[in-house]
Amino acid sequence: MTVEHRLNSSNGSLPYLFSPVSADANQPAPLVLFLHGARDRGNDLNVLLKWGLPRFVDESSSLPYFFAAPQLSEGQTWVERESDVIALLDDLIASQPINPYSVIISGFSLGTAGAWHIAASHPSRFAGLVAVSGRVAKTLEETQLAGLKEISIQIFQGAKDEKLSIEDTQQIVDSLRTAGGTVDFTVLPEGDHFIADEVYRDSKLQQWLISQSRRQASLAI
Repeated sequence: MTVEHRLNSSNGSLPYLFSPVSADANQPAPLVLFLHGARDRGNDLNVLLKWGLPRFVDESSSLPYFFAAPQLSEGQTWVERESDVIALLDDLIASQPINPYSVIISGFSLGTAGAWHIAASHPSRFAGLVAVSGRVAKTLEETQLAGLKEISIQIFQGAKDEKLSIEDTQQIVDSLRTAGGTVDFTVLPEGDHFIADEVYRDSKLQQWLISQSRRQASLAI
């Protein structure tokens, strides 16, 4: 079950959904930080609960990880709110028994572009990245992509997604693997752009979310 919270910053408030870890989970526990897509921007957090990972978390009785999903205002992008997303991460780690070496960032569509950008800008903060139906942010440079080689990455895309090219995504996958990265690229043969429900409910991905961990020596907060 999720509850509503709000982070105040110099850029304005950042509302977010939060779900605590199950009572019997190992402590400290992982955190999954989710960035939504363009159509879920606004001032109503309930919009996020209609589908995808936020709905899965909200409908689950208990999960072995903490969950947070901030919401952008209309017209904003995650690249613009990068500092606030990191501030939210800092606040959650300071206030909850979260394992800072097991933080996963995930995004859908617009949120995927944000997740790539934020992970590449702060690679030591994340153990894993899950990209669903989204392209890599155009602001990323080749050197930043190389910095992602220490982060385990899962990419999901629908074969019938008219907004994205399988070939373009494969080029990114190849670049990351050449740089030494660990990347799994899954194409859903019958999937279109809106595959989030199917992706996030998969038991293998749910297990993957709690199995990632960074070397402690590489973490810089």
